[in-house]
Amino acid sequence: MRAERKLDHIRHALTHSEGPIHYFDEVQVVHQSLARLDWDQLDVSARIGELSVSSPLFVNAMTGGGGIKTKEINQSLAKIAREKGIGMAVGSQMSALKDESERETYEIVRKENPEGIIFSNVGSEASAEQAERAVAMLEADALQIHLNIVQELVMPEGDRDFSSRIENIKEIIHRSTVPVIVKEVGFGLSSETIDELKELGCQYVDVGGKGGTNFSRVENERREDRIEGFDPWGIPTPVSILESRSMQHVIASGGIRSGIDGAKALILGAEAFGMAGPMLKALMEGGETALHRKVDLIHDELKAVMMVMNARTVKELQGKPYVLHGETKDWMNQRNI
Repeated sequence: MRAERKLDHIRHALTHSEGPIHYFDEVQVVHQSLARLDWDQLDVSARIGELSVSSPLFVNAMTGGGGIKTKEINQSLAKIAREKGIGMAVGSQMSALKDESERETYEIVRKENPEGIIFSNVGSEASAEQAERAVAMLEADALQIHLNIVQELVMPEGDRDFSSRIENIKEIIHRSTVPVIVKEVGFGLSSETIDELKELGCQYVDVGGKGGTNFSRVENERREDRIEGFDPWGIPTPVSILESRSMQHVIASGGIRSGIDGAKALILGAEAFGMAGPMLKALMEGGETALHRKVDLIHDELKAVMMVMNARTVKELQGKPYVLHGETKDWMNQRNI
């Protein structure tokens, strides 16, 4: 059942069209006309807290735990991550923690990319002991804890008891030997959530905002009676980055389509950006060659924005001037952010 659900998620994510609003289009970077840098001197390496990475781009959590097909996908993604020197997160490892036969669908990532930056991934229902096992499974450099309450509530067989989640997160953070990144799965993080997470000792978040894969829609495809009111639910990614600015280390994901969107996320205050759907789509439609080209294009787009904004490093993009439009501007005005 769990393995089939993993495959359902991939099928539905690939067939969903994007929403009516591209929220990063509501972020306009203020153009600078006097360029003064050399393309070959631009440095796209980045730091996410104590993690040093060769690029702010990473392959965000997608899959695993769905048998041979998800193993093959993770192997190809890990191969590209190794060849391009970018980080990679696996999908939730809860299936492998409950079924040993699914371990290889995740372990293939470390086998294919022995020296790369890899993030493990568990749900907030995981115990500290399970989180430690997930990290050990991949010899991971960091651990994502994903928050997916809306997905669970729409999922026909989803969880309904969240009473122990906060204590679980707190214990995992305090026991972990690697950085812990608390991550939303498409509904965004609010400033109120950020304040609570900081009280738990959290220093890293992935905002996982609205605008990318919509897990309410994904789970509704699996229901007989749809709960469609959650399909438009959530905080858009650019807004969630701004709502999260008091957190020490912010990663952006959710609806990032290109290196230009990624650059906008960095300008808004993120240290890195993750992409899942576009990477998976490139791989499934054109194979590893297409995914190679996709990663190269993202890096070229990122560097082009750096050139225009006279930012020699990724860090120098943060705080460059921008203006907001549409729903994003309205949100920020009403929230007084």
